[in-house]
Amino acid sequence: MRNQICEVLDADLIRQQAEHNAVDIQGLANYVISTMGKLCAPVRDNDINQLKPTGNIVALLRQIFHVLDLMTMDMVNFTIQCLRPHVQRNLIDYERAKFQDILEETPSALDLTTKWIRESIQDELSSVSCEMPSTPGANGISKPNLSPITVLTNSYLKLLEWDYQKKTIPETLITDEARLQELSKKLNQLKIVACISLITSNMLPAVIEDIPDFVEKQKRISFVLLEGMHKETFDLKEALHAIGIQTCSAINESLTKRGFQLLNKEVQENVVGQLCNIVEEDNAVITLIGKRIHLYMKSLLVSPCFQKSMPTVSGGLDVIQKEIETIGSQYASIVNLNKQVYGPFYASIFRKLLYNETETNKAELETSTN
Repeated sequence: MRNQICEVLDADLIRQQAEHNAVDIQGLANYVISTMGKLCAPVRDNDINQLKPTGNIVALLRQIFHVLDLMTMDMVNFTIQCLRPHVQRNLIDYERAKFQDILEETPSALDLTTKWIRESIQDELSSVSCEMPSTPGANGISKPNLSPITVLTNSYLKLLEWDYQKKTIPETLITDEARLQELSKKLNQLKIVACISLITSNMLPAVIEDIPDFVEKQKRISFVLLEGMHKETFDLKEALHAIGIQTCSAINESLTKRGFQLLNKEVQENVVGQLCNIVEEDNAVITLIGKRIHLYMKSLLVSPCFQKSMPTVSGGLDVIQKEIETIGSQYASIVNLNKQVYGPFYASIFRKLLYNETETNKAELETSTN
């Protein structure tokens, strides 16, 4: 096929034909399109079928080169897809080996990681101390039957609410810090957007139901006015007040067009006030949305098939479903790669924290009783 292409599209021959006004443009175009049809991926069949030789050779060539660019990208993506497992495997081995070298030179290189996991173990013990079954240890002393997988999952979930300005991230996650921090910021913004939508829908369900695309419009307004909400100079309460005003204005505009009575002043003030209350500590709505987002992200980490089928979002998160699925997918990918790279180091920490420390405590207890 390569030889045939070189023969038909011989540049010198075509140049000579052009000098004598004897180029068979239609024939060349048909040949190029036919060859592209043999080489392209099935997904491009429709694009190829739309390439029909016309009198406008410039437009035709533009279309041909456009489809060729798409075919090139298809090949690049296919090559990357084929190489990804090998590259990832080498990346995992390389990063693990480099970190092992660091650990051998600096024995304290896992101190923050150990502290991070220890805190999750303590949280797990506190939350299920009355419910969790215990496994009898030596000499009748019981030790908690904790699952390292559960503890590690909870440790990763903490990173979504991590104070990156004040707390140092665990050593095994330093390379992912920037991405995790960005995902955390986006997730916090989505949490506020979901709260705004939930409050408005619950307060004015009948009114909003009759306004086409109101939820999407309010969502767009919220994203615009919440832009930069993680900057120190950003006034979240003021932004929520503006969103409340914009929401009431959009509703009244729709009611006016349909000849209905506008929202009275008291209702508008109530809507704005409820939205502004989102910033208050222990606000019921943001606590509820936060828990549902937490459960959704947790379901991603424990689901081995999240890339094929995303978990179902809970009520109240429908408005941000697309965005939270994107963030969740990115977050789960970071976590899964981190597990593969640093899994042996985490296993060593768990052996120390869940077993050696327990045995040490038992010995100390026995010594003190004797």
